[in-house]
Amino acid sequence: MPRQLHLSAAIDAAADAATDSPRHLDPGHYAALARLAERAGLDFVTLDDSFTAEPSRPDALATLARIAPLTSRIGLVPTVTTTHTEPFHTSISLNTLDWVSGGRAGWLVGVSTTEAEAKAFGRRPVAPEDELWAEAADAAEVAARLWDSWEDDAEIRDTATGRFIDRDKLHYIDFEGRHFSVRGPSITPRPPQGRPVVAVPVAAGDLARDASPGGRARVATAIRYADVVLLDAPDRAARLTAATELRLRSGEHLRILARLDSALPDRAAEQRLLAELTATGTGVDGFHLVPAEPERDLAALAERIAPALRDAGLLRTGYPGRTLRDHLGLPRPASRYAGAGNATATATATATATATARPTTATALAEVTR
Repeated sequence: MPRQLHLSAAIDAAADAATDSPRHLDPGHYAALARLAERAGLDFVTLDDSFTAEPSRPDALATLARIAPLTSRIGLVPTVTTTHTEPFHTSISLNTLDWVSGGRAGWLVGVSTTEAEAKAFGRRPVAPEDELWAEAADAAEVAARLWDSWEDDAEIRDTATGRFIDRDKLHYIDFEGRHFSVRGPSITPRPPQGRPVVAVPVAAGDLARDASPGGRARVATAIRYADVVLLDAPDRAARLTAATELRLRSGEHLRILARLDSALPDRAAEQRLLAELTATGTGVDGFHLVPAEPERDLAALAERIAPALRDAGLLRTGYPGRTLRDHLGLPRPASRYAGAGNATATATATATATATARPTTATALAEVTR
């Protein structure tokens, strides 16, 4: 029996979206694309985002939160940039997406590398890419700790006694790093998945001996924090080499999906894609498909390519569970603080979460009451 593929797809607007901006700012447009991907049985969809000025690009996280009720199984993975943002806010937003989707949220980690984006915020000049990815690693660590800061059974909801939370099961995270200092705990309960799935983009060249400092820092972030790597590789040989290296450095828990351009204007293109998807010896767990025209290409995927993969035993016939972790075969992580009996967390009914990365950093204040 061949090993079944994990498949995902980008639902970003086509390159000429500027001529059709009202449509590409319509959540119904993205909901329709996500439903096509769901009909094909894909694990998740991604929606890109950045701080560059693009009039036809909606906020990815808000858009996917909007379409979560309009889908039922497909994972929803927005790009959320760690540069010029606070990890406390990022963790809360992704936690919210996990709740409103019933455990289908992911996070495609991004950084902001241009001077124009830095000037738009006015907080600091653009930093070297290796520093940006080191900051992203700290943000991922803070988010994971905040997601863990409520134990799974911290909510009591006892109307008779008026107690909502068991304060013994809320924990300060006390993170002190080079980029952030965050006390916690979170102001929202632990996500349904325990932690939303974290994805990091990696290029095969990032793993080479002569890789740039930024590439090496990105790989280090992926190895430590990613559940999924979206791998850019120029050909099958590079894909196999890069995937092998990633597994040696990270272990078998990592899901590696190779990015694959998926323009499907005709049946010949569909056959070429099908041949690429069924090729052996690629070293990856599956593919992240990048359509040229999402409506056309995802429809072809759902109507012809996915059924052909199922006939070949390479794609599951249904979703194995409700959460994105279920789709990917990833376990639900336990809270690192479970059973810790954090004395600090039980000492007061007021929990203050403060992020102080820079002089202008916003402060998040959370009040937790009995």
